[in-house]
Amino acid sequence: MSLKREIISTPHAPAAVGPYSQAVRVGNFIFTAGQIALIPETGKLVEGGIEAQTDQVMKNLTNVLDAAGSNLGNVVKTTIFVTDMADFAKVNEVYGGFFTGDPPARSTVQVAGLPLGANVEIEAIAIV
Repeated sequence: MSLKREIISTPHAPAAVGPYSQAVRVGNFIFTAGQIALIPETGKLVEGGIEAQTDQVMKNLTNVLDAAGSNLGNVVKTTIFVTDMADFAKVNEVYGGFFTGDPPARSTVQVAGLPLGANVEIEAIAIV
């Protein structure tokens, strides 16, 4: 069986800020790029702190998954990158509100910096 790569792109999520795709579908799996809190219409980072950034990240992730024919309920694994682990509880609260059923597996990592001054980035692996 030969698997084919399908590039996923949607105007309802931020355009790539580098040489990468918003997501790639291989078979029944979708691998998203990390999403930061850019507003798709303006390309600007959302204002309002870590909660607002996390909310925008999750909306962007939802839109990418939707374009790929999936949704948050089909996410099997996420990785969260934060610039300050002291924000973990706030990120966790907003993130948790997007998963109404059984949540996916997850890793959270503190990093020294994220693109465009973002404070949180989330990537996901989902099934279709």
